[in-house]
Amino acid sequence: MIKLDILSDPICPWCYIGKTLLFHALEQRPDHPFEIEWHPFQLNPDMPKGGMDRRDYLELKFGGKEKAVEVYARIAEAAEAAGLEIDFGAIQRTPNTLDAHRLTHWAGLEGRQTEVVQSLFDAYFLQGRDIGDRDVLADIADSAGLDAAVIRRLLEGDADAEDIRARDANARESGVTGVPTFIIGNQHVVPGAQQPDLWIRLVDEVNGQLGGTA
Repeated sequence: MIKLDILSDPICPWCYIGKTLLFHALEQRPDHPFEIEWHPFQLNPDMPKGGMDRRDYLELKFGGKEKAVEVYARIAEAAEAAGLEIDFGAIQRTPNTLDAHRLTHWAGLEGRQTEVVQSLFDAYFLQGRDIGDRDVLADIADSAGLDAAVIRRLLEGDADAEDIRARDANARESGVTGVPTFIIGNQHVVPGAQQPDLWIRLVDEVNGQLGGTA
């Protein structure tokens, strides 16, 4: 197996799109060699703990309503092309994602990381849920087969919070400036949301190098 490390944030639409496109490719190559692990990267590491109003956030981030509309029109087009029906209008708040990354980390310990990542994306982008809310996170944990009561207790404390912040900071120090970022075998970096054709070629190349067939 070859490690495929993915740096992402569950409120990043390009991460959702990139994940979707990657898995479209992997469905076509079920013999792919990738062992996937998700890593934290907060788009807004200084976001208030309770998050902020979505409209205020977008206008602040993009310098006004018109620019935000322009940017998200492109995102919506790319999402639709990937087969995603993102309901941007349902998103009322932009959360602090530290707790969501903590949940993703704990899910990895149970071998359910990708399921939780998918549930976080779906909850935020399709259902408009506040994934900064610990009750929502506990519910997502439960739906992925984790012990919601244990997750809730962990979230009420600071378990692994500093570790997540340190991993985020380390990614930035290593040169990561945006997500999604995919790292193959700790050597090759694939930035951004790439089309399935690119991933299929990469799988075929890696399988060929490993002596397998695609």
